[in-house]
Amino acid sequence: MVQLYNLHPFGSQQVVPCQREPEQFCCGGPDALFVASGCKVEAFAVQGTELCKPRCSFSTLGRVLRMAYSEAGDYLVAIEEKSNTTFLRAYLNWRSTRTETSRVCIRMVGHSVEAPFCESLRDQMSIVEMPLSEAPLCISCCPLKGDLLVGCTNKLVLFTLKYCIINENFSVLDFERSLIIHIENVIPVEISFCVGYVAVMSDLEVLIFKLESDSTNGERAKHHPPKTNNQLKQKEDVSNEASQLESEDFVICLKPMELLGEKCKQSGISVKLEPTGLADENVKYLSVQHLLYRRFAPDISFYALSDNIKLHSLQLLPIHQTGFLPDGKSLSQEKELLSLFCFFSLPHVGYLYMVVKSVELMSVYWYPETSQQAVLTPQFLHVITSQSLQCFTVRCSAAVAHEEDLYMDTTLKACPPVSMDVCALRIQLFIGLKAICHFKNHIILLTKADPEAIPERRESSKRLLSRKDASVRSRNPPVPEAGWSLYIVNTIKPVQLYKEMVDYSNTYKTVKTQSCVHLLSEAHLLLRAALMDSSQLEPSEKAELLEAFKDSCGHLGDCYSRLDTEQSHLALPYYKMSGLSLTEVLARVAWTGECESQKYERGLIFYINHSLYENLDEELSEELAAKVAQIFHVAEPKQLPHVLCSPSMKNIDPLTALHYLKKLDTCEFSPVLMTLTKAAVALKMGDLDMYRSEMKSHSEMKLVYGFILEPRLLIQQWKGQIVPTELAIHLKETQPGLLVASVLGLQKNGKIGIEEADSFFKVLCGKDEDTVPQLLVDFWEAQLVACLPNTVLQELFFKLTSQYVWRLSKRQCPDTVPLRTAEDLINACSHYGLVYPWVHVLISSDSLADKNYTEDLLKLQSLICGPSFDVASIVPFLEPLPEDTVAGLSAHVLCHTRLQEYEQCIDTLLERCPEAVIAYANQELKEEHWILWWKKLLPELCQKVKCGGEKHQLYLSSLKEALSVIAVGLDLKDFLNVLPEDGAAAFFLPYLLFCSQKKSLT
Repeated sequence: MVQLYNLHPFGSQQVVPCQREPEQFCCGGPDALFVASGCKVEAFAVQGTELCKPRCSFSTLGRVLRMAYSEAGDYLVAIEEKSNTTFLRAYLNWRSTRTETSRVCIRMVGHSVEAPFCESLRDQMSIVEMPLSEAPLCISCCPLKGDLLVGCTNKLVLFTLKYCIINENFSVLDFERSLIIHIENVIPVEISFCVGYVAVMSDLEVLIFKLESDSTNGERAKHHPPKTNNQLKQKEDVSNEASQLESEDFVICLKPMELLGEKCKQSGISVKLEPTGLADENVKYLSVQHLLYRRFAPDISFYALSDNIKLHSLQLLPIHQTGFLPDGKSLSQEKELLSLFCFFSLPHVGYLYMVVKSVELMSVYWYPETSQQAVLTPQFLHVITSQSLQCFTVRCSAAVAHEEDLYMDTTLKACPPVSMDVCALRIQLFIGLKAICHFKNHIILLTKADPEAIPERRESSKRLLSRKDASVRSRNPPVPEAGWSLYIVNTIKPVQLYKEMVDYSNTYKTVKTQSCVHLLSEAHLLLRAALMDSSQLEPSEKAELLEAFKDSCGHLGDCYSRLDTEQSHLALPYYKMSGLSLTEVLARVAWTGECESQKYERGLIFYINHSLYENLDEELSEELAAKVAQIFHVAEPKQLPHVLCSPSMKNIDPLTALHYLKKLDTCEFSPVLMTLTKAAVALKMGDLDMYRSEMKSHSEMKLVYGFILEPRLLIQQWKGQIVPTELAIHLKETQPGLLVASVLGLQKNGKIGIEEADSFFKVLCGKDEDTVPQLLVDFWEAQLVACLPNTVLQELFFKLTSQYVWRLSKRQCPDTVPLRTAEDLINACSHYGLVYPWVHVLISSDSLADKNYTEDLLKLQSLICGPSFDVASIVPFLEPLPEDTVAGLSAHVLCHTRLQEYEQCIDTLLERCPEAVIAYANQELKEEHWILWWKKLLPELCQKVKCGGEKHQLYLSSLKEALSVIAVGLDLKDFLNVLPEDGAAAFFLPYLLFCSQKKSLT
């Protein structure tokens, strides 16, 4: 389906002052138009103030049958005919030609020019002749690299453009025949070539394939072998069979077919490569990747009119990565292939394919009249019939946007779909249109007032429709007649056409919203295409395009905001791309009717709701905030509590908010969320009685659930910073446990991150980054108790240990009363272990410690005793606690014990706290470590007793307890062996007697 609009994409037109009727013409570079007539080529200016003025002219060898221009290398190539013989010639440095008598240099392709003549090439035109074994039928130049592809019967010849460097300041262009592509069973009528992509068209067939330098991605390169006798015989048999069918009045029409990828091989067309370039060439095409094959079958009713059933206008259109993106970012000025499109047409319908990354039919163009020729541009498809020039929209920019931008079709960005119906912007009447070509914003048309009778090929009406019958068009020169004209039609600037399309769309705004969306989408794609190829524009023009692009996004957002369909959500990304603020968007909405009766469409609701969720750092005025509340009260009452919690709604009058909340039916959604929202509004009003009444209506666990449903009741973002709400500040003072439990619930449900939660408590308590409030410590302890699966335990241990150690070393009291005691944590959390009995003996000596100090110490000791604690990684962080304090001593000894460094611990305890050494040994020296009783502890105690001192009695008491334990555990003989040799026998007699009695009893 093609929609028709009546816009004005065509501006002024000017006549090209040709002396004779053009036989061939094409655009050349950014500023020239080549016109061939007879044995002469004229160049006319197509840019600037000298539009249509002659630039230069030069003679050709014969009549020009085909010609093409390559911007890369700035050369013109032509197929010329003289004396029924065709030649292929390339015209280099043509700009230096002033008159037809100017000197030229003619040379054969691949033949180097002698040094004395090289410098003379700088100021004169060079003609490079390219001999071929078969007559050239069609040509195509690569728009990016300048390589030349020539079509002959059953084969294509590739000439690579080369730059022969003469010196630092001068180089000479030349060509090298680098590849022959043998294509059996097809005679090319038109070809197109672009950076390895090849499109070949016969009368009813199109084949697209890619030449690759890596043989792993396609067929292996095969040299074209000479035909054997059997092959020649088979070919003769086919020819005889065809003749027999013709004589028997048979007509065979092959079935229409479309094949993709490797299935193209089923078409019967074989593609083989024959490299002919130098062996040391850097880039060689070694394989073929098939992309598309399509064959058409004409209606038999058109059989007699053979020219009305043929394909025409084959074209590969590359999209380069140059210019500016719609987001304003500059792209590389070097041309890099971003995407590639292929167009070809039947007389009544055209086909546009995308062939990079995937092969996909994008658009089908149905013409109201029989077409003669068409040209594809990134913005439009221009088609000529015998009486009109038609301008259709294309989807190239949409396809590139969807292929290249990962954020396309999300809440961030959007682009009209490729599948959108194409439309005709204009059908401009002309008399006797014959040919068309295009360059940038110029369309060149050849017209003849008195249409000539096109000489048809004299073919039998009874023929075999197959590839064998495909042939080139008649080369007979047309008979010169009066009444012809060559026009340069200027297309208007994209911004100007865009404005006209916007004005035109206003007629559909109220009655046909979908038609309005379609036309504005066309305008949007027009600007996208212009921005993707804006490298030749002035900065002011680029800025104007970007501004128009944002404006188009705003208009599309307006359209989708009025929709109540599946596409209504697109209002959000289009408004984002427009750069409009929420206030500006709301100002664009037309408010009509009574507030309670007005209907608000889903697109607008989706945009406002999503915008309020995104923390836009934008405060709505009191009036707009009230309007938003009223909109959601009418259209989406379930979302009203969430909307009121947005930071953008902070200016709403609390009475207005409470008014809408009281009118809601609480049965439709969570009553606890309604309670918390009312409580927050009451707190903002200063009504503490209402606040307490609402908060007491639900249990603490239900209130936590309510905060999980709407985290912004507690935590909001403003300009990238975390901002606690008034409700959170009030809970900190009145119900800190509920606050901690709620934030913990948010983290557990993925509504808040670990670092975000830490920052929230610091900001809430008014602490800087280096200070940890007690409420944050309570939160960390709650995380351990809750055993959150996504919590990094060792990181949490580090946080808690660091804070306990800091407060113990500084004797710093918590700024608020801790929510949990050490006993609570030990009973509730498996990560807090029971403190070893000997630790209690050790810390009992510190009678000066206050309660808070003792609680922090017990929590630290309990963590170290826990099963999950990685002691080795925490030891360096205990340095602030010196061992000359009870806290430091206990922590260090506990850590060394967990690391099984028992001997070091015994030495430390004997030196610092001997009263705890036996308790320590009873707890730790077991099983394989029991030997340390007599290997380590007994000798050390004996030594301490001998030395005497003020702790003599403690050491003596500990020695007796150690001897009692050893005597019970060892036999008499073993016990005697472990006794010190210099000890007094009288001291050890009781233990010896005990051992001997134990022996006799056993």
